[in-house]
Amino acid sequence: MGAVVGTLTMQTKQNRRPSRDKTDDELEMTMVCHRPEGLEQLEAQTNFTKQELQILYRGFKNECPSGVVNEETFKHIYAQFFPHGDASMYAHYLFNAFDTANNGSIKFKDFVMGLSILLRGTLREKLEWTFHLYDINRDGYINREEMTEIVRAIYDMMGKYTYPALKGDVPQQHVDAFFQKMDKNKDGVVTLEEFIVACQEDETMMRSMQLFENVM
Repeated sequence: MGAVVGTLTMQTKQNRRPSRDKTDDELEMTMVCHRPEGLEQLEAQTNFTKQELQILYRGFKNECPSGVVNEETFKHIYAQFFPHGDASMYAHYLFNAFDTANNGSIKFKDFVMGLSILLRGTLREKLEWTFHLYDINRDGYINREEMTEIVRAIYDMMGKYTYPALKGDVPQQHVDAFFQKMDKNKDGVVTLEEFIVACQEDETMMRSMQLFENVM
């Protein structure tokens, strides 16, 4: 698992008490301020088992006792894994991708629904999620400015470990290369279908566009 998930699950394993049973877990699920969906419902809506959801929930509640994560908390957690770079902008975009209700907070359901797609979704589901990450203004298209912002945020996050060393025009060069392959009708924006087709046709591009999976 990636960084954020690793944090939650690692702390969960460390804090796990052998005396707890499933009844205790389900009871705890009802005591949080912002109650998540029932385990059975989340199990039906995601690709996680009930036991995996229990583990994820314990870790989530350990980091966020109120049951919700705001953007500042999310950035703080995320920054711990990239001490040599500035992860704030990428964490901002990632937070917005998880915040599907656009209300400035991530509930446990939001978290596991997104995580289920990233870790165990179909190829199309993962690409759709990636598209929405890059579609910053949520207008259904990716323009050059949006893609450039995400690419720059990734480079900023990796900091001095970026290889090859980042030059000022590298993000723009990447964006130009992506758009040349993706923007089939040359209208200056990339649609969801253009994005999916281009990624499916070019494995190198797909790996590049799914960088977020390696920094989750």
